[in-house]
Amino acid sequence: MPRFAANLSMLYPEHDFLERFAAAAADGFQAVEYMFPYAYSAHELKQRLDDNGLVQALFNAPPGDVAAGEKGTVSLPGRESEFRAGFDQALEYAAVLGNDRIHVMAGLLTCEADRARHHATYLENLSHAATEAAKVGVTVLLEPINTRDIPGFFLNHQHQAQAICKELGKANLKVQFDIYHCQIVEGDVATKLRRDFDGIGHIQIAGVPDRNEPDMNNEVNYPYLFELIDQLGYSGWVGCEYRPRGNTSDGLKWLRDWQARSI
Repeated sequence: MPRFAANLSMLYPEHDFLERFAAAAADGFQAVEYMFPYAYSAHELKQRLDDNGLVQALFNAPPGDVAAGEKGTVSLPGRESEFRAGFDQALEYAAVLGNDRIHVMAGLLTCEADRARHHATYLENLSHAATEAAKVGVTVLLEPINTRDIPGFFLNHQHQAQAICKELGKANLKVQFDIYHCQIVEGDVATKLRRDFDGIGHIQIAGVPDRNEPDMNNEVNYPYLFELIDQLGYSGWVGCEYRPRGNTSDGLKWLRDWQARSI
């Protein structure tokens, strides 16, 4: 059975952020992920993990100026120093929290004519990040994101991400396969999971089209995909990165049903 991690940036909005760790543990989660830890000290977050017997699965490197709408700086020419300083900070947090996965958001491409320049910056920054991360046993993740949720996002398709990883040839550079984003942009999710499995470093899930629970009230057959993930031999965490329709715990019936089915 896949191992599920609660994404605390989206799940349990009925609780303050630091109280979400206990809520996730009470619902049986053994791991958590979230977007950004930097509003809190790493040691404060580590204490929440330890108090609730949780593993830190993943978080993101700093994304740039969130208030200005930025969605990452990895591909932004002229921002190399900022990205690298932010990635150093992410590695410092990972050393305390114990996770070995860091996602770096690609950023926005405001003009298609600038794609080649952004691509060159992306490769340079990813190479640097992977080199630094390898020194401490961390895997760097890049994620294709659909342009409905983030218009203008630089990286949208699974084949793009896989090609970039192959171009750089870094063993600790992998793709974060978000089934929600993949289904919206290109579909054919099962085929892409099979085709790209060796290059996948993390998986995330949500219902489509509304990013709610991955239950039967969406267009994706998640029980089929969960079985496929097992068949492929995936041993990592599957991040539950969705917006609950109502109370988070009540909405976890999909998980309880799958666990009962898997016994």
